[in-house]
Amino acid sequence: MDAEALPEEAAPRRLRSRRAVFGLLGGVAVGVYVLDQLAKIAVVANLPVDVPQQVLGNLLVFHRTANPGAAFSIASGSTWVFSIIAVVVIGFLVYFAQRIRSLGWATLFGMLLGGTCGNLTDRLLRPPGFGVGEVVDFLQIPLLPAIFNLADVAIVSSMVLFVLLTLRGIGLDGRRATDRDAEGDEEPTADA
Repeated sequence: MDAEALPEEAAPRRLRSRRAVFGLLGGVAVGVYVLDQLAKIAVVANLPVDVPQQVLGNLLVFHRTANPGAAFSIASGSTWVFSIIAVVVIGFLVYFAQRIRSLGWATLFGMLLGGTCGNLTDRLLRPPGFGVGEVVDFLQIPLLPAIFNLADVAIVSSMVLFVLLTLRGIGLDGRRATDRDAEGDEEPTADA
């Protein structure tokens, strides 16, 4: 069955041109990156380190920390490794972006790219130095054992979207696996 013949809500949204893919992916990435960096600038300027401030009672707390490691401050002595991993992830995202024709995958890649660039910027430009800078974390939900930032929210959200797209069988090209099998797995043409 052709994806075009499916009802509107059942057919995955496909982007026809590379320009549309890169526009969506880039727009989401830039949006995530700018929001993350602006929030971190405001937090550093206005929130003292390790002085929690309740925002929504016990639901949300602003608690500024400097994270030298990964999530939960794991491997805090290996910050430079995370900088290298972030550069590799960015390269991977740029390389695979050429294959994307799916609205969902373009959004996912944009969130992951923006979040990765946000935390990489901290590692490159914040103290104690280039490549080993500490990431500014400031969001705390007391039910969770972590303090995080907007880049982390985007990265985790992209992983949730990855699971949903995978469970639905939607490939990078925007087609479901059953549609690709029925059409002979031919490569879609680009309009750009």
